[in-house]
Amino acid sequence: MKDERGIYYTPSLQDPETRMYVRDNNGAVEFRLWNPIHPETWEKHQWLPYEVIEMAAAKYRERGTDRNPLALYDLDIAKKLLSEG
Repeated sequence: MKDERGIYYTPSLQDPETRMYVRDNNGAVEFRLWNPIHPETWEKHQWLPYEVIEMAAAKYRERGTDRNPLALYDLDIAKKLLSEG
């Protein structure tokens, strides 16, 4: 899907208004979250390369937490959407 912010998908079935935007930045897939209830998230958090998200997930695993930051970031969907342009 696409709107004025760019290409996006819905990362959570429980919250269909939240959108994960994706873009290609010189071959690197980047993500940025937008939520209508918390629009400040868009301003506070810039585009994140998938590699940074993977490093954050590794840190969570090291701490033994059950949180998984990768749950919202789907690299396969992002690549598919970007290829369809």
